[in-house]
Amino acid sequence: MAKPYWLKKRFTYGTTMQNMLAILRSGRLHTVCEEACCPNCPDCFSRGTATFLILGDRCTRDCRFCAVAHEAPLLPDHREPDTVAEAVSNLGLRHAVITSVTRDDLPDGGAAHFAETIRSIRSESPGAVIEVLIPDFGGSEKALETVVAAGPDVIGHNMETVPRLYPVVRPHADYHISLTLLKASAALNPSIPTKSGLMLGLGEYPYEVRQVLHDLLNARCSLLWLGQYLQPDRTHLPVVRYVSPDEFEAWRREATVLGFRGVASGPFVRSSYHAGELYKSLQQTAV
Repeated sequence: MAKPYWLKKRFTYGTTMQNMLAILRSGRLHTVCEEACCPNCPDCFSRGTATFLILGDRCTRDCRFCAVAHEAPLLPDHREPDTVAEAVSNLGLRHAVITSVTRDDLPDGGAAHFAETIRSIRSESPGAVIEVLIPDFGGSEKALETVVAAGPDVIGHNMETVPRLYPVVRPHADYHISLTLLKASAALNPSIPTKSGLMLGLGEYPYEVRQVLHDLLNARCSLLWLGQYLQPDRTHLPVVRYVSPDEFEAWRREATVLGFRGVASGPFVRSSYHAGELYKSLQQTAV
């Protein structure tokens, strides 16, 4: 299926992006921007933003939409939290996003590593906003408590798609576990906003999207993103439909009316795309 005109854009590779890549390479750091083949990678790098991928670049799950490698993972690098914190400081990031591959092989799913990374960034860059995008930790509330106790500014966990499509899109995940994690996070510390989102174009129906939005609001989720699914390569799920910019705008308006405090909706929107701006919109609604 040929991509429509609205999914075609030009990229520029400026000095800021080159400096970003140099710092990432020197610290042997991974970004989900590169590993997941995000279409916004040149744009975000040129703006001096990146989403750090901790706990390696090999995932223990095989989601059929994701371009991250699905192989046996390596042992976590105990130096990584400090290395990430140093990179955040050197890049002068005001909004740092930290995510990870899913590590079902670790007893806590990598929660302690997340917490140590949060504390290291806070020590090196006390003024930076720290947003984490966490896996489901196998439904472990204890693991979630470890991350919440470290005090990030935003906790994100993506639903990715509607419940009906989970067996195809996320065969090793569970919709209700993900929803429960978001609800538990909001309950553990109501002052930390939660964030989630969906890829559209996988074959979902509008009423199914609406149900997910209602479920997220009932779980006290504050921030929402909606973006177009793009097939990384032929081994991944094909795109069922390309959603127009007008439809994304209609979803943004509807989600805002429903009660989300910050909504990013568009063909190129991803969980961490312009995350700083979405966080600022949350702060503005609180005034």
